[in-house]
Amino acid sequence: MTLWVDDSRPESERVLIDTNAEHFTLSNEEYENRSDTVLAWKKNQKLGRFDPERETTLKNLADSVTKTHQSQIEQRGIKVGARCMVGEDSQRRGTIRFIGPIDDLPGGGLWVGVQYDEPVGKNDGSVAGKRFFDAGKNRGGFVRPEKVIVGDFPEDDLLGSDEEI
Repeated sequence: MTLWVDDSRPESERVLIDTNAEHFTLSNEEYENRSDTVLAWKKNQKLGRFDPERETTLKNLADSVTKTHQSQIEQRGIKVGARCMVGEDSQRRGTIRFIGPIDDLPGGGLWVGVQYDEPVGKNDGSVAGKRFFDAGKNRGGFVRPEKVIVGDFPEDDLLGSDEEI
């Protein structure tokens, strides 16, 4: 690790440090074998990846998140092919094209894939190279069920009207 310090004091008040000094290094194996480190403390306290119940806890949490999302999907009438709006005060309208888990997105649970009418999305219906639906460049997005409002949201026809704006 290299530490750079931006010293705003006048040059006459600065203390110069020899940057050519010998550096302290410790291999991963040496660090893991020491008893006076954060890693050793975590092992002793059975925290993080050293918690024997971690996998069960993570699975229970993921199951709980999925059940909550499933409940929201049912309550909100979220179905593939339904028209929707994303966000309560948003004008992002589109069609639901996917409902399900996506391993490459954080937090687990279920995601709703939306094909937007306008290029307001962050992707084209794929995540990390895996295709979930076809949307076109910047017309796809994956959102949590609580962000989706299903309803009669017709596609805006901005160029098809003869009326002046």
